[in-house]
Amino acid sequence: MWITGPTRSGKTAQLIDWLHHQAAEAERPWLVFAANGDNRMVLAQRLAATVQDRVPYSTTTPAGFIQSEVILFWPLLVETLGLKAQFPLKLRPENEQLLALQLWEPLLAEALQVDGWQESQMVRRTLDLLQLAASAGICVEEIPQRLRQGMVRVAAETWEVVGDALLQWRTWCLERGLLTYGLMTALYWRYLLPLPQYQTRLLDRFAGTAADDVDEYSAIATPLLQIFKTAGRLQAFTYNPSGQVRLGVGADPAATLALAEGCERVQLSHPDVDSLGYAMADDVVQWVQDPLAVPELPQQVQLITATTRGKMLRQTADFIADIVHRDVVTPSDIAVIGPGLDAIARYSLIEILSKRGIVVDSLKDQRPLNSSPFVRALLTLLSLIYPGLGRLVNRDAVAEMLVVLSQTPDTEASLPWFDLTRIDPVRSELIADHCFVPDIQHPRLLPVENFPRWDRLGYEATKAYNRILDWLSEQKKQQQQRYPASPVMVLDRAVQDFLWRGNYLPSDQLSALRELMETAQYFWEVEQRLALYGGLPGNDSLSAVGRFIQLLQRGTVSANPYPARSLDGQRQGVTLATVFQYRAQRLNHRWQFWLDAGSPRWLTGRDELFGAEVFLSDWPQRPVTALDTETMHEARLERILRDLLGRTTERLYLCHSELALNGQEQMGPLLGLVSAVEPIEVGHRVET
Repeated sequence: MWITGPTRSGKTAQLIDWLHHQAAEAERPWLVFAANGDNRMVLAQRLAATVQDRVPYSTTTPAGFIQSEVILFWPLLVETLGLKAQFPLKLRPENEQLLALQLWEPLLAEALQVDGWQESQMVRRTLDLLQLAASAGICVEEIPQRLRQGMVRVAAETWEVVGDALLQWRTWCLERGLLTYGLMTALYWRYLLPLPQYQTRLLDRFAGTAADDVDEYSAIATPLLQIFKTAGRLQAFTYNPSGQVRLGVGADPAATLALAEGCERVQLSHPDVDSLGYAMADDVVQWVQDPLAVPELPQQVQLITATTRGKMLRQTADFIADIVHRDVVTPSDIAVIGPGLDAIARYSLIEILSKRGIVVDSLKDQRPLNSSPFVRALLTLLSLIYPGLGRLVNRDAVAEMLVVLSQTPDTEASLPWFDLTRIDPVRSELIADHCFVPDIQHPRLLPVENFPRWDRLGYEATKAYNRILDWLSEQKKQQQQRYPASPVMVLDRAVQDFLWRGNYLPSDQLSALRELMETAQYFWEVEQRLALYGGLPGNDSLSAVGRFIQLLQRGTVSANPYPARSLDGQRQGVTLATVFQYRAQRLNHRWQFWLDAGSPRWLTGRDELFGAEVFLSDWPQRPVTALDTETMHEARLERILRDLLGRTTERLYLCHSELALNGQEQMGPLLGLVSAVEPIEVGHRVET
């Protein structure tokens, strides 16, 4: 069955109902796919409530399934490719970036360069090309040819070097049993999936498949799912023409359309009748596409406008706070969505709403781990324990560390952690000035008596500083012993002794500490594996601890292994998200606020990876032109408008500032809609 329909037209409900009526042997569950981890959790909950134990099933995502299959059938791949028999170790993105940077250091100094690209950007885009090719079912050897043909603005010789670099990377990783998602994807479609013995095992394990939102799947999902079709197994698919959120980051909707052949077709024509999309999506799209149109927007669409962006953000936050406090809507009924949410917008909205007592649920705010004061303090602590790290620590970092690690959370655990510190910023600065000794090999802290007026610090601050000093001394002693503790254990001790101790920490700080520990654990697992092969590539004089600290100090955003959505699928606060995040998680709200409604980023904001166009199945085998890019952007804007309108039921607020953040006048594609709506006065009474 092939179920097609716009946003919130009931496709997933039909898929679940179809699965509910299928009979299957208990030992052969159904294989049920969702587009991503958050969607999988929601789908699993709906299946549990509807299907229950009537039909056995296993939920997964295409990406998750590929990774688990490569690990499960690794011995088969070892035999097929003649690899060294060793357990594979998955690389997280931060490890992948660092290792590739070091491996390609000679190439980056000469041939592997593109004008205007930074070194780290060159590495990231090169690795992304491997992922795009693997998702498209294209051999790594074919990547240079496609880039020469499609990306003609870069010299053809550069693409040849890119191809050689990727082959070098693949060989280097496989020799050491290191796997990235790009490599696992390539191994799966190229070597594992075609094996008859694997296909037999696949059919033996699962009765059939149900795949939700196949418009978000990569091209290699098609041959995987066609194995079941060829075997005569029952299948059901859903497809949203207004979806395609991941087009440009690995999805290939044109390729997955091939799965519809031979299926019973179910066409759902309209979005939910309660949504704004049902009433006005067609008109809005027409008005945006026609510059001469005179929109006639209904009363459900209103405008918040200001001259400057800062004032617009304040007015939007004040308006939301007002309607929440008057019980017009609850915070969970509201979503604030922007084509791109910079740090200023996130901070302003969260700060204003939080001060008004309103919780803000900021979706997947991908901030570097080093942005957390807890993480910075722990990294500084490591720099004072292990030798040779003097270049990675300074006086200001030491002062901050003293403040963070001086908390005493034994009492009044409900207070913010900063209110529980015993060394305030002023005292920490004084201590750092007089007691911190910078040294390349052995940076260290001296006894508090080296501060001539240490008596002015007070009993609590002195006690807290001496505790930190004693702890550092004990760790250094242990490192000098025959069996020193690993850096991961040292970090865990520091967390337990200084930051945890049974107290309550804010969720963002707990999340940062968890991610730090997981990042550290992965990092040293990779270090241990590389030690078996002579260590890291390149000429890196830093120790492993130094490389770890440097990795995070560069602003690395670590992988998040857990879905962002809560287990119950419910959000309690105002949702703050980019357009991409909001659509990817299939959220819907009573009220939506579109930030920067006049911004050109509604059209030109790029979510796609560099070079994604040349790896799509419908690429016309010619250079990508400006017209191609414009056409792609216009098609995406239409999908965005239809999708977002289908995900709100009562009100839409266009939030517009005449001037952008850089002071330039806003001239985006939605400006016609903005001009057609009379602005409201913030503070006026809004009724339900």
